[in-house]
Amino acid sequence: MMNREILKVKSLSIKYGKEAPVVKNVNMLIGHKEIVGIVGESGSGKSTLIRSILGLLPKGSSISSGEIIFKEKNLLECSKKEWREIRGTRIGMVFQDAGRSLTPIRKIGDQFIESIRSHFSISKADAYNEAVKMLKKMYLKKEDNIMNSYPFQLSGGMKQRAAIAMAMTMEPELLLADEPTSALDPTVQAQIVRQMMELRNNFNTSIIIVTHNIALASYICDTIGVMHQGELVEWGTREQIIDSPGCEHTKNLLSAVPQLEECNLVRKKSAYIEDKKRYEAV
Repeated sequence: MMNREILKVKSLSIKYGKEAPVVKNVNMLIGHKEIVGIVGESGSGKSTLIRSILGLLPKGSSISSGEIIFKEKNLLECSKKEWREIRGTRIGMVFQDAGRSLTPIRKIGDQFIESIRSHFSISKADAYNEAVKMLKKMYLKKEDNIMNSYPFQLSGGMKQRAAIAMAMTMEPELLLADEPTSALDPTVQAQIVRQMMELRNNFNTSIIIVTHNIALASYICDTIGVMHQGELVEWGTREQIIDSPGCEHTKNLLSAVPQLEECNLVRKKSAYIEDKKRYEAV
């Protein structure tokens, strides 16, 4: 399906302190413009896995074995200088909790403009315009007010969309998204999902999205990996995983979403925002 690989994870194991690995011998291959979903229950190791790709494991944890190859470069061998060149520009990250990526004592606009200008040689005015343009794409109204607001003045959903906008503005080659829509209502979920798919289509971005919602993964992803107790127990195309699951744990996840009703809701909401008049009436 995807004829060029952008990321290869080889026999990766991750542990906390001296304990047994919490991620065990994971192998993944992500192609150019591919959207991959990593699904599983809380504590299955999926967030730890995705954070390791960008070198953002929490203190006390470490990679005990394996390789993470990004376009023929082993990320585990990167210097601090190389990481600065990769993070944000070539590989972006969207966190579940926007509060972790937004500085609480600085206005959204100041953070957004600084982020853009740290990667692109443009004026503050041009950076401001780019930020406002992306906020509009995130279906955030009164963009000037948002740019002039501190994070605590925004709702959780608004902060999350602002954080996603910052990550997407960099047009990264690979976007890592850790439960990016879990705190959002279904209508906003659909808008964010649609924008992520447009990022792939318009800028050739590959995406890895971590979610506990297999229904959402079945809608947005080309490939789905299922994690259970730190192991990648199943990996295949969306059709293979949804229609012909081979692992008992995958079958249990699917049975917890009768007829994939949530997925159908997301599909309906995505079609809904196509109608401008109806969207403006929201």
